[in-house]
Amino acid sequence: MISMDFQMQDNLTWWRGGVIYQIYPRSFMDHNGDGIGDLRGIISRLDYVASLGVDGIWLSPFFTSPMLDFGYDVSDYRNVDPMFGTLDDFTTLLARAHQLGLKVIIDQVISHSSDQHPWFQQSRQNRDNDKANWYVWADPKPDGTPPNNWLSIFGGPAWTFDSRRRQYYLHNFLTSQPDMNFHSPEVRAAQLDNMRFWLELGVDGFRLDTVNFYYHDAELRDNPPVPAHESKTMGAPDTNPYTWQRHKYDISRPENLVFLRELRALMDEFPGTTTVGEIGDDNPLERMAEYTANDDKLHMAYTFDLLNTPNSASYIREVIERFQRLAGDAWPCWALSNHDVMRSASRWGTDQDPLAYPKVALAMLFSLRGSVCLYQGEELGLPEAEVPFGNIQDPYGKVLWPEFKGRDGARTPMPWDDMEHGGFSQVGPWLPIDSRHLALAISRQHDDKDSVLNTVRRMLSFRAAHPALIDGALELVDVGEDLLGFVRQADGENGGERLLCVFNLTGEPRSTPLPVSNAEPLDTHDFGIELHGDELHLPPYQAGFFKLG
Repeated sequence: MISMDFQMQDNLTWWRGGVIYQIYPRSFMDHNGDGIGDLRGIISRLDYVASLGVDGIWLSPFFTSPMLDFGYDVSDYRNVDPMFGTLDDFTTLLARAHQLGLKVIIDQVISHSSDQHPWFQQSRQNRDNDKANWYVWADPKPDGTPPNNWLSIFGGPAWTFDSRRRQYYLHNFLTSQPDMNFHSPEVRAAQLDNMRFWLELGVDGFRLDTVNFYYHDAELRDNPPVPAHESKTMGAPDTNPYTWQRHKYDISRPENLVFLRELRALMDEFPGTTTVGEIGDDNPLERMAEYTANDDKLHMAYTFDLLNTPNSASYIREVIERFQRLAGDAWPCWALSNHDVMRSASRWGTDQDPLAYPKVALAMLFSLRGSVCLYQGEELGLPEAEVPFGNIQDPYGKVLWPEFKGRDGARTPMPWDDMEHGGFSQVGPWLPIDSRHLALAISRQHDDKDSVLNTVRRMLSFRAAHPALIDGALELVDVGEDLLGFVRQADGENGGERLLCVFNLTGEPRSTPLPVSNAEPLDTHDFGIELHGDELHLPPYQAGFFKLG
């Protein structure tokens, strides 16, 4: 029997096994008719989000910003950019989301700021002002070149010379995104105070951008190269020289753990809040385990392991095995898509059935041990949009085009209907809407019981009804090289439920002997399987769920 505590989902640990829907505000819904999404637009569509059966939303940045990196260059950590609305609009959004039973997580971009932030404007004036040490400054080498070999993810050196201080400043991203100096106690205190502001306003947690980038090596030692025989593992295209270094000294420094404990102490003052950290690292799963272990740092974290290109059952199994080996009591948050990578329907679903593949891929995602992030439009099976070079907005794409076309293809507006602007706006949107997206619009899928949208709704309802899928243990089982299989088991307090989950992510039928006995098929109303004695047959793009005795 399932305990009442589980059925009501403990409000303090709602995030553990929860499903979080990521909203990219610029592209979700335009309320004021300027072609750019805004907070009022999000408010108008929250009923739709709630209808999916998710537990909360994550809002990408909406703070005051010059928008050179679309909000990830913050110039005021405590206010809303007029493009998106006002602080009153945000509090209205917060209240409405809570009325609908949705938690609200907001981005925090504290490793760096905009160069227009007053802190940096003061810091760059001279070497002895009150904010002089708030950013990472270093003297040139004797020949005038940068202090070391560190590179920017967005291309070129991670150092830019400033003539006023006659020093270089560090930026892991754009030159307009100078890195904060977390070795300074004043910086750490100021950023924690900014987060306290939003917690006191009522937010339910934070998604922490580049959470392993807060500290740099104080000695500024050069990064070593990636040996020729080793793979490049950073969450960036291998056409980017950034991936050619082992990032030993510029990120993931041991001092970061101290700050994460300071952050956790702040979060613990607000019971029921949570943190999810973004980790891009040479050893991402190891870092995830380190940052979320022992219940004294992050609540959960995500890596790019399932946001990369490999999509085979054997690759996913290897990721799970590696995490299980490292995890201990660490807690992951898995995602197949977000605003930084090609949409999974194209990245993983190339040459696959465009309607069937997203369904089984998401069924797999919703069955993993951990929490889940679902990116806006992913529930529709949207492919990566084609954005002509003349319409490209992403600075990352402009630098590395055409081998890497940037992130705009994952950021185009939501197709609410199949009219000219997709029901997103009354005017031409900031990025063009791909005609293929109009064919997958919400208005078209809403009443189609076999649509990706309604499959997602049913799968999330199925997940919510089974304690084993929320917080149960996971044990991989042998179902052959081409299939993925595991058993999820809830603890005794939640009835000890045991489920076998098997997935065929290929376009070919597959068969396997059942890896366990006493398996009773569960009807999810979405996937077709055949069980002949102890032999399981899965047609292309199918999933099987079984209750175990």
